[in-house]
Amino acid sequence: MKLKMWQVDAFAGRPFEGNPAALVPLEGFIGAEQMQQIANENNLAETAFFVRTAPGQYDLRWFTPQAEVDLCGHATLASAHLIFTELEPELAEVSFQTRSGRLSVLRGADGWHEMSLPSDPPTPWWDKNFADELAGALGVAPPRELLRARYLMAVWEDAETIAGIEGPGRIAPLLHAQGMWGLITTARGFGDYDFVSRFFAPAKGVPEDPVTGSAHCSLAPFWAERLGKTTLLARQISPRGGDLICRQAKERTILKGPCALYMEAEIFV
Repeated sequence: MKLKMWQVDAFAGRPFEGNPAALVPLEGFIGAEQMQQIANENNLAETAFFVRTAPGQYDLRWFTPQAEVDLCGHATLASAHLIFTELEPELAEVSFQTRSGRLSVLRGADGWHEMSLPSDPPTPWWDKNFADELAGALGVAPPRELLRARYLMAVWEDAETIAGIEGPGRIAPLLHAQGMWGLITTARGFGDYDFVSRFFAPAKGVPEDPVTGSAHCSLAPFWAERLGKTTLLARQISPRGGDLICRQAKERTILKGPCALYMEAEIFV
């Protein structure tokens, strides 16, 4: 079987920035095991598979190298970009039916598409022993706050600490003991940025995710409340890095960013 595949860098103004996603449009979903094998072969944070159900409407699924996940922002934005530029260029909006409900993306006249995701506001949680162990695993001082949502969130005082994290270290067993698999690290931003972040999910085969849309479903409501503003400029300061405009709209988090096409290919499975 031969399938078309594209690779798009999301939250990126040009290739080699942002977060790469592999995109595989299908006539109908193939088996989950085969989709997982393709995602593992791609070895990117996410491979998205989608099936057109009506004009501008698609069913969408996401796979890391090790597992199918419930929500992935950057691969949703990348999928919309591909549809806008290659598959249905007449569209102004595309809608995806997913494990996290209906997600929509509006085409941006400036190339910055606008994506609506369900908010995931974090709840404060504190465990001093965990904070100390986490700090030791990451090689930085202990966080001043811990919160829980879909992912665990750790908050530090300054962006320099977030930038100084060398990698995920030994966090997988620490997170597993708390029933979690993803870690958001964050602090107030620098310059024009309202906040910065990094995201680690080694248990899902993603040691560090370059730019994480789903994490901003927790980051945006947290920092919107903390800073007293509903529109924020965010920077994920991974080695690749990426910018996002976040707007908090009640139970929805609106993320805006550009995409860049990197590759068009065919795969044989």
